Amino acid sequence: MPEFEFRGRRYNNPVEVALEVIGGKWKMPILWRLKDRPWRYGELKRSLGRVSHKMLTQQLRELEGNGLLTRTVHAVVPPHVEYAISDLGRDAIPTIDALRRWGSAYVENSDSATR
Repeated sequence: MPEFEFRGRRYNNPVEVALEVIGGKWKMPILWRLKDRPWRYGELKRSLGRVSHKMLTQQLRELEGNGLLTRTVHAVVPPHVEYAISDLGRDAIPTIDALRRWGSAYVENSDSATR
């Protein structure tokens, strides 16, 4: 595919776009958790473990901005915020699942090769 422009940036192929939207350390694990049910911020933070508040907030905002999840604020005290996967985010789940399976196979094959 020839070079193209998308949202004001130049890309060489669609994989670059996909990696920008769902790539990185935290975006795929966030989407994977949201695939089954909505999660509150604190639940996500505890579940992901080592992610900082700043990084989790940034990743959630980017995923929301790209249309992969929705953020719902419930008008209660204290505020109750839920994150849920969107239809577009759900479309990414088979790709994330394939990467998870590939990663598991890679680790398994690498372990047996070093024995």
